[in-house]
Amino acid sequence: MSGAGETERSAHRTAPSNARPAVKICGIMQAETLQSMDGLPVDYIGFIFAPKSRRYVTPELAGELIRASRESRMAGGRPPLAVGVFVDPSLETLEAALAAAPLDVVQLHGKGETPEFCREVGRRFNVEVWRALSADGEDEASGAFGAEGGTTERGPARLAVYAGTVSAVLIDTAGGGTGRAFPWEVIPAYERAAQAAGIRLFVAGGLDPDNVEQLLSAYRPDGVDISSGVETNGVKDTTKIAAFAERVKQQS
Repeated sequence: MSGAGETERSAHRTAPSNARPAVKICGIMQAETLQSMDGLPVDYIGFIFAPKSRRYVTPELAGELIRASRESRMAGGRPPLAVGVFVDPSLETLEAALAAAPLDVVQLHGKGETPEFCREVGRRFNVEVWRALSADGEDEASGAFGAEGGTTERGPARLAVYAGTVSAVLIDTAGGGTGRAFPWEVIPAYERAAQAAGIRLFVAGGLDPDNVEQLLSAYRPDGVDISSGVETNGVKDTTKIAAFAERVKQQS
């Protein structure tokens, strides 16, 4: 894929270089939310392209929001990078979405997205690729491509097959988007596996402004991802977003 959209993404992309974990606020749906985040230490904003999600946005709306975000100054005084969350998309679906929304990162959150597919997405669309996996290690993604991908590994060992195909792995509660935490004691094993594979590790699932300090005082992921934990009655809450981002910043 080439053209104006690819040029725009390439010109904008600047990976965060923080001593602290990166902050991703996911499930953005409104311009007002982005306006209220101006000046906050947020590295990534996430848009959900899974039609079954209540936070679903069309690529066209996401494109408008991403372009508006380019005027804001968040972490490091820079605009945030834009992440699109997809569930088992086809390459054609990704091409159509990226034509409308200048994403910096494609996050794959399905069950059958093999390392080979991840590599092809990054190569074809000139984007970073992140892979989401359930932290319990027993989701279908771990074994769904045993023959094709050459692995039936479970748990943290799954990360090894994604070396060189993704820049980050995000571990979440099984099912994703549940707002529930997984047992954090599994994180060190994932941290070791991610380091060995040369992949950044993001933690999601059940985080909120009140528990993120506890997480980061015990563990050191490369980033944290939050959506429902900074909402009130299903709507993004500026006060909660600010509290979450500032508490992560204090861990630097």
